[in-house]
Amino acid sequence: MQYISTRGHAIGQYSDVLVEGLAPDGGLAVPETMPTVSAETLESWRSLSYADLAAEVIGLFATDIPREDLTRLTHAAYAAEKFEAAETVPLTDIGRGMTLVGLSEGPTLAFKDMAMQFLGEAMEYVLAKTGSSLNILGATSGDTGSAAEYAFRGRERISIFMLSPLGRMSAFQRAQMYSLQDANVHNLAVAGVFDDCQHLVKTLAEDLDFKRAQHLGAVNSINFGRISAQIVYYVWAWLRATDAEDAEKRAGFPVSFAVPSGNFGNILSGYYAKLIGVPIRTLVLASNENNVLDDFFRTGIYRPRTSAETLATSSPSMDVSKASNLERFIFDFVGRDPERTAGLWRELGENGFFDLSAERERFAAEYGFVSGTSTHTDRLDTIRSFAESADITLDPHTADGAKVALPHVEAGVPMLVLETAKPRKFPEIIAEALGSAPEPSAETRALMDAPQRVEEIPADADALRAYIAERAVGR
Repeated sequence: MQYISTRGHAIGQYSDVLVEGLAPDGGLAVPETMPTVSAETLESWRSLSYADLAAEVIGLFATDIPREDLTRLTHAAYAAEKFEAAETVPLTDIGRGMTLVGLSEGPTLAFKDMAMQFLGEAMEYVLAKTGSSLNILGATSGDTGSAAEYAFRGRERISIFMLSPLGRMSAFQRAQMYSLQDANVHNLAVAGVFDDCQHLVKTLAEDLDFKRAQHLGAVNSINFGRISAQIVYYVWAWLRATDAEDAEKRAGFPVSFAVPSGNFGNILSGYYAKLIGVPIRTLVLASNENNVLDDFFRTGIYRPRTSAETLATSSPSMDVSKASNLERFIFDFVGRDPERTAGLWRELGENGFFDLSAERERFAAEYGFVSGTSTHTDRLDTIRSFAESADITLDPHTADGAKVALPHVEAGVPMLVLETAKPRKFPEIIAEALGSAPEPSAETRALMDAPQRVEEIPADADALRAYIAERAVGR
């Protein structure tokens, strides 16, 4: 399978897009042709373990990696000792027509582990094949950073430079990242918000001379390797949610997904799952108060906010106002026209917005996207409500997903709510909602008390270039 940029240029195969990150022309890598699977193939996957299913799904996109090698990589990524739940991704009925998809059983207790654990194995494999090294530059609003660092820590050919917004993450999230002492892990707290961090990553990725000299790569959701690995749990969840249905109608039995959304990578993976053949009826996009994406899917006008306008909320991993993965969807929406895609982003740069309002009805009618916004009061009420009705504690982001999903629950169509993280990562919000937070475990107390290693830098590309140039591996 070959990959192209959303701006039109050829990129290469799966192994190439793993280490490339942002395309040289400033676009994002997408398959030249989207693979599809039949209902019979989907049904044949029903009895597979998560690791074996991952090899099948990712194998649709990673055709340049021998299947034996890919299976070895997925088994290493999803080894039982890395995940709290025996089934890797458990499904739990939480009532009101909704099922929780447990994506936070991995080492950092967040859904980002599901893709990052695979990416760590796959990148090391590709680098070993080519005898090269890679310096990963990423940005995080909360969970991507720790998931990436735990996936890449201690790897000989890789260093990771992770940007996080100064003072904008929870104490638990900071401790998970900043307590790592591995020499190849570099934590940088940027004086700004997540969008400033993301802008720095894109600026350096577009500096082709610096990128090549320092062997820069990316693990943010702009990396298609992460997108491909996230498609797996949509397939897994559909297989589990329809397992009890009559065998004759299972093949086309529809489900819907509710997805807490910030950078649009997770829900984009659901859209791709639908394209390959998973019977998905509705994709419910849940925003927090930084509801640029909700505004876009309701009005057709995409207007990112400035850093000053981006709010610090109680679901901090969604405090994003410039959704980098939206370009992949827009590329499809405009008929995979790279010139029109590039033109819309030029318009965005010149005017601060672009306008597809004349076509906004297509979002739901053709693609199944609906959206909504959840506020601080909403998420507190939702956490409290499900604790009382289902005896389950939702983290703030997942509560946003459940709240926005409720009006879209349909009789006979399972609503699968994707979990963002374990609630113990956000004890202050849980305590505000329920009156008290769960007693921290000995492991959590040790994590919070561990010494932290982080450096503060300004939101300045030259300062970041200098920092990386002094510490890059393989330079």
